[in-house]
Amino acid sequence: MRINTTDLQNAFGKYLSLAEKEDIIITKNGKSVAKLIHYREPDHFLVHEESGRYRSTKRVSYDEYMDLVNSSDQRYELIDGEIYLLASPRFNHQVVVNEIAWHFNNYFRGKPCRSLTAPLDVRLFGFATKFEEDPNVVQPDVIVICDEDKVNEDSKYEGIPTLVVEILSPTTKGKDMVTKLNLYMKSGVSEYWIVNLESKSIIQYSFSQERDIGDLQTFGEGDTIKSTVFEGLEIPLSSVFSEI
Repeated sequence: MRINTTDLQNAFGKYLSLAEKEDIIITKNGKSVAKLIHYREPDHFLVHEESGRYRSTKRVSYDEYMDLVNSSDQRYELIDGEIYLLASPRFNHQVVVNEIAWHFNNYFRGKPCRSLTAPLDVRLFGFATKFEEDPNVVQPDVIVICDEDKVNEDSKYEGIPTLVVEILSPTTKGKDMVTKLNLYMKSGVSEYWIVNLESKSIIQYSFSQERDIGDLQTFGEGDTIKSTVFEGLEIPLSSVFSEI
């Protein structure tokens, strides 16, 4: 929209409101002299996965996180007061997710536990006694839940996954291998797999009842990973990586 300086002076409030929807070009003597635009708060509280370098300048509350989620079509995670903007997964990432999910679905069919894939919000609260004290929301690539009664009336899962699988990408290594490892461990997750597409390997963490690392193993392409929680759940890594 283009307006002259006289119109701006006579109806500044009106054009200030309109600037929320479109830029206002201000003219004087027929020439453009200024622009009135909508101001947006900087998103430095967001951690952009694809930026290559994380930057966060403020601790975000759960309410602020939900305001962002409800006003956007993007996917986000909230971990230790920081919001992570989730990048779209790449082709090989999804191929491996589907392969692992296929094995899990076959194993858990007819059993009391269930495997699920992202996107699904998982609400965790570390060592705190309730979610409000330490709110964290993550979307793991694959989870196994054995407490389906923790799915609430809004179809949101508020329990603790027994097994979590994350597929590494070049931009999420630090988060998955350090930040999420610590969150899953202190939240009561029993087993955590970290899948590395580049080396075609899987790191398997088993956590103790005291919420510490009980065991750590690394499996290569010729190995078979065996769950430490679910007896008989075994997957050859050659199968996991056969299509990439």
